[in-house]
Amino acid sequence: MGREAGQATVELVAALPALLLAGLLALQLLAAGYALTLADGAAEAGALALATGRPAPAAVRDALPGWAEEEVEVSVRGGQVTVRLHPPSPFRAVAERLTVDSSAAVRPK
Repeated sequence: MGREAGQATVELVAALPALLLAGLLALQLLAAGYALTLADGAAEAGALALATGRPAPAAVRDALPGWAEEEVEVSVRGGQVTVRLHPPSPFRAVAERLTVDSSAAVRPK
């Protein structure tokens, strides 16, 4: 029985890095989905601000949580507001590869 317990321990130690990597990957994909949802709402807030004559970039930043202040890029062309957001990640290269974009537009009067 002692040998079998030792084998199980070795297998667990060998599989642990793969399990941790799979968990980290799952959390990163959830963070990217969350960032997309935030970008959608922020782009809509920016377009609504344009429709009422207010500046879109300020409205976009107000619609995002505090962590996203450093991670957002806003562009306004005509009546279209585009929000680019990097999801939270412990690895900058991963966050840049999972960057999400969302746009919203208002009709010209």
